[in-house]
Amino acid sequence: MDQITPYCPQFQDAMEVLGRRWTGAIVRAMLAGRTRFSELTETIPDLTDRLLSIRLKELESEGIVTRHVEPTRPVRIEYRLTDKGRELADVVILLGDWAHRHAPPEAQAQYAAMKAAQAASTADAAAANSGECATAEPVNQT
Repeated sequence: MDQITPYCPQFQDAMEVLGRRWTGAIVRAMLAGRTRFSELTETIPDLTDRLLSIRLKELESEGIVTRHVEPTRPVRIEYRLTDKGRELADVVILLGDWAHRHAPPEAQAQYAAMKAAQAASTADAAAANSGECATAEPVNQT
């Protein structure tokens, strides 16, 4: 690890951008493939439309996110991470790992339950898309 100096203005600037409420969650959701405004609000509990709009504008002004408007009817707007934004993936993963290691047991149990539900939902969707049943019940072919 490089030697850590007591103060670094660039580090402080980065923390002020990424440390704002909901910014980390927005970047994480975008790293996971969420690009539409509605996808972000559905993914991140308690994030209001107003605050998401503000944060996306801040991330855009920092060069972390770009806004793409597709001239369809209705107009389709997507937000995409720039190369600078995608470079945050390692930081997000490391911080997430640290957070999981130091979370209280009840939070760890809640996260495990959420992951199990997501895995089951993904398995159900995959089975539905492949034409297979997601249950063990026999199919009536009469």
